[in-house]
Amino acid sequence: MPKAPVLIDLKFPDREKVVSAMSGFFRNRTVIDLAEPENAKRDLSDCRYAVLWKPEADLFQRAPNLDVLFSGGAGVDKVLALEGLPDVPLVRFVDPTLTRRMSEYVVLQCLAHLRRAGLYARQQRDRIWREWPQPEAADVTIGVMGLGALGLDAAEKLKVMGFKVIGWSRSQKTIDGMETFDQDGLDVFLAKTDILVGLLPLTGQTTGLFNLSLFSKLKADGPLGGPVFINAGRGGSQVELDIVAALKDRVLAAVSLDVFETEPLSAESLLWDCENAILTPHIAADTDVEALFAHVEYQIERFEAGEALQHTVDRQSGY
Repeated sequence: MPKAPVLIDLKFPDREKVVSAMSGFFRNRTVIDLAEPENAKRDLSDCRYAVLWKPEADLFQRAPNLDVLFSGGAGVDKVLALEGLPDVPLVRFVDPTLTRRMSEYVVLQCLAHLRRAGLYARQQRDRIWREWPQPEAADVTIGVMGLGALGLDAAEKLKVMGFKVIGWSRSQKTIDGMETFDQDGLDVFLAKTDILVGLLPLTGQTTGLFNLSLFSKLKADGPLGGPVFINAGRGGSQVELDIVAALKDRVLAAVSLDVFETEPLSAESLLWDCENAILTPHIAADTDVEALFAHVEYQIERFEAGEALQHTVDRQSGY
């Protein structure tokens, strides 16, 4: 009996990597890549599996018999928001390569703010020779919001660099070697934090969470001249006009943002002109397409063998 086809609808910027990776996976079943023109009107009723990242709006009308959905990235909020989403398992992409890339980004940004990289870059541009007070990592407390796989790995690597690290999640978690807080302890967590790292999924509870009110509760008299905000989670969790206002009024000393409310970031956004802002185009943890397809292939094998899928999304919590 032929194996059920796999549907691919991935709007990744590097199309060549997707095509190259497809050649090495799903060899015993049909692969339908919706980016190929000949598949634009193809009947998808026989598809049982779909790998998605920013799929077409009518996908679920065209493919009404899907058994499992796979997110092409760590985030699943855009898939959950799709109209007509079928009541079938949605599997998150969890992979060591993605986790390591995210930790690299977080550590890089924390060190950049610790060692005043932006300030010295501006001084180089203006040919200014001036030294500034230089705290060490042990003087700085980093508060990580989001204690899933990404947050825990980043926290461990930040501790290796010497930073004090505390953690927050909506429900209380007990983690060896880390002071943790839940929703009831949010204000205490913020008051201890010099650098706030956002690695939260986007849910109804986290939408717009990073706003002026929250920033005003961060530790104001720390060694970096004010609190720093780093967001590599989801753009919808931040209020960008509040970030601009917080930088202007010195509620925040600096920010590093890899995600935005709307992407690409508009050329008219006021964030571009913020002197103490490091902006990157959602590159903190690009999906390794080969790792993604290996993950999907393995989960399909489990599913067809009658075993439980791994990393399934809880629709109620949104992650």
